[in-house]
Amino acid sequence: MANGGLVCGPISTFSRVQILHLVQSQSPRTIADICDATGLHQNTVREHLQRLIDGGYVIQATERRTTRGRPRTLYSAATGAPEASSPVARDKVTAAARRGDLMRRALPVTESDLGRPATYQLDALIEHLEESGFEPVVDDRQLTVDLTPCPHAAARSKDRPVLCQVHLGLMQGVLTQAGGPLAAAFVRDPALPEECIVQLTDSAA
Repeated sequence: MANGGLVCGPISTFSRVQILHLVQSQSPRTIADICDATGLHQNTVREHLQRLIDGGYVIQATERRTTRGRPRTLYSAATGAPEASSPVARDKVTAAARRGDLMRRALPVTESDLGRPATYQLDALIEHLEESGFEPVVDDRQLTVDLTPCPHAAARSKDRPVLCQVHLGLMQGVLTQAGGPLAAAFVRDPALPEECIVQLTDSAA
């Protein structure tokens, strides 16, 4: 089961969650766009964006202008697609697959029926979740990721949908970047506030 402690990484503060929600909902965004939508100061937004870029969750590009004026810096969600891929995220999934192979060679583990691409996707997803402060329990037969108890269970009820949507988007970005048949489909309706189970789908099934 996942721990009930503080979450670190990309969703450690709600301000960062808000920024991720904005760039996931519509990309690209400018710093001015994000400031207007969140009410945060430009310096605060820049700091959060840099943390997200360093983590591989956001990418930046310089605007291509056809008119006079200084090009703006544009920020987009790193979705793992070829046109929205972060070099940090690419390095992470490569390293996760390498560590996963080492672990499977060193430890007696039950062979999964998912195949190598999906196994590498799960390697990357597990490392992402652990980096974010979770202790995921993966059921590769039911294709579920149990993150119970949810560290966001105590969050304001009006914030929970955004938190879940952003987190699901981050998980999907990791799976897409790793490449393979698995996708993060939805968060199951919880029986209890602290329950969090993410349902995956397998396009190869």
